[in-house]
This record gives sequence, structure tokens and C-alpha cells, in this order.
Amino acid sequence: MQDEIRISLMATRQVMEDMLADSGLQKALTHAVESCVAALNAGGKLMFVGNGGSAAEAQHFSAEMVGRFLQERRPLPSIALTTDSSAVTAIGNDYGYDQVFARQVEALGRQGDVLIAMSTSGRSKNIVLALQAAQSRGVTTIGLTGLHPRDMAEVSDILLKVPSSHTPQIQEGHLVLGHLLCGMVEKQLLS
Repeated sequence: MQDEIRISLMATRQVMEDMLADSGLQKALTHAVESCVAALNAGGKLMFVGNGGSAAEAQHFSAEMVGRFLQERRPLPSIALTTDSSAVTAIGNDYGYDQVFARQVEALGRQGDVLIAMSTSGRSKNIVLALQAAQSRGVTTIGLTGLHPRDMAEVSDILLKVPSSHTPQIQEGHLVLGHLLCGMVEKQLLS
């Protein structure tokens, strides 16, 4: 069991080292922060979305924006599209699960807003459709995925690719990128 723990921790460390060495990822993150700050300064909002563990991260990151991350500041308009169980179940029942996020983007998204979408596989149909709906409404799209973004590459204005093909490490990378995004947005808005 100790060997399994060490192997897992070394895999996580390797992904973090790979992210640290990935200047393209860092530039994309800078662009994502700038897009979020511009949207918030213009009166727009952030929308977060994901399935499963990524749904939990969507709620986590949205809560950091509405509450605070590290510094006292005004609350920032942000919503996780995963949290309205009535909307998710009604849309899923009436239109199918593929539409649960796209319908919410169509209802809530406005030009100048930002949609931050997470999928470790890069091919979750409901995430891809939400990104398409966002783009059609003039919403900036930021995709967080793994090494192989697949379908999300076509519908993400900004793509944050964790350099891994292993789901747990991709999710760990998303956590780090989400914390960086929240912290940098907060810092930019306070400066």
C-alpha cells in the first residue's frame, strides 16, 4: 500500500512540474484571468459548469468568487450551473441530460459574460453543448480539460489543458488552475 501512495503522489508531483514548465498553459491562464476581470469590470458574470467531481469544483470556484478567495472585497457575480437541482432535473427530463447546461446558458448568459467549463475527457456532450450555446450568445468560453481536449478544443476561446491523461491528476490540475484563477482575478480587481 505504501508503494501505491508513493506512486500516486509522484504522479501528482509530475503533473505539477509539467504545469510549471508549460509556458503555453501559463499564457492561457493569464488570458483567462484577463477575460474574467474584463467581464466583471463591465458588469458581466462568471458561470461555472462541470459533471461529477468537476461539478463540485464548479460550485467551489463560483463560491470563491461570490464569497472571497483570500482578500476582503466586494462579492463577484458568479453562478455554478450545477446547483439548481430543479432546473437540472426538469431540463434533463424534458430535453435530455445533454441539454441541462446549454438551456441554462441560453437563459442566463449574456454577451460579455464568461463560461468556465470543466471536463477531464474533453468530450462531455452536455459541456460541449453549453460551450456552443455560450459562443452563440457572445459569452467568452474557457475550457479546462486534460492533455487531449478533444471536442472542447473547437468550442473554447481559451483552453487550459492539464498535461495529463489520467483523470485524478487532471482533476488535481483543475483545482490548482481554479485556485490560481480565483486568486489572480481577486488580486487584479483589488489593484
